[in-house]
Parts: sequence; structure tokens; C-alpha cells
Amino acid sequence: MQTRFNPFELRNGAAVVGPFMRDFDFLFQGLAGHTGRHGNSFAPPADIFETEAGLTLQVDLPGHDPKTIEVKVEQGVLTFRSERKAEPNAKENARRLERGFGVYTRSFTLPDTVDATQVEARYEHGVLTLTLPRKEESKPRVIEVKVQG
Repeated sequence: MQTRFNPFELRNGAAVVGPFMRDFDFLFQGLAGHTGRHGNSFAPPADIFETEAGLTLQVDLPGHDPKTIEVKVEQGVLTFRSERKAEPNAKENARRLERGFGVYTRSFTLPDTVDATQVEARYEHGVLTLTLPRKEESKPRVIEVKVQG
């Protein structure tokens, strides 16, 4: 008798392709830009908003010391880096550790319309907000229509 393959089928209380599905999910989370560890660094999630004035980028960096946050623009690439350190003796006293610690870094290629010399960074309530203003020549211009006659 032939049976149809069902990846969600349970056998003996366990999914048939459990480990495969976890790996598959992890692969697509990485492609979709979700957070993930790469070596010793961690890429935190970012939200990007566009307005007439330019772009705003917001990144969650809870528990980071603002003094450790470094933002730089070099050759059209915006990069921020920060490090969140574990509490002293955390591993010795912990029963469970789920929060991430280590170096957090992320880079973005800036569009030609951004004025890289005017980038501003603000850290408030665990959120890093980067303001990327438009170049004057890339801002929309309103052209007056002259009426003759």
C-alpha cells in the first residue's frame, strides 16, 4: 500500500522530519534577514523607514552600554558595532542563559541620495536610532507653473 508523505506526521510522538525542518527554518530565517549568529558576532534586527527628509534606521540593542556603540560611514557603507557583556559569574550561577552576549554588528550600503556627512545616532530605551538625511539635490522640488495670457 502506498502512503502520501506528510512532513508534519507524528510517529511515536515525534515529527518525522523534525531536525530537517529546524535546519530549513534556520536557513530561511537567515535569508529573510532575521537575527542569527555568525562566528562571534550577532546581527540584530533593524527597521528602516523612508520619509521626505531621508531614512530612519532603528535597531534593538537592549542592555548595551551606549559608550560601547560605534557608528561609522565609510565608502558609502554605514556600519554599527556594539558589545554586550555577560554579567560576571553568570555561567557559574545560572540555571539557564537565553539572552545573547557578545559583539553585535550590522552594515548597510547607503543609497546615493543619503548625505553621509549628516548622519545622526541616538540611543534611547535600548533602541539605536540612526537618522540619514537626504542630499539637498535629491529632495523633491516643487516647480511653479507660470500662467500666461
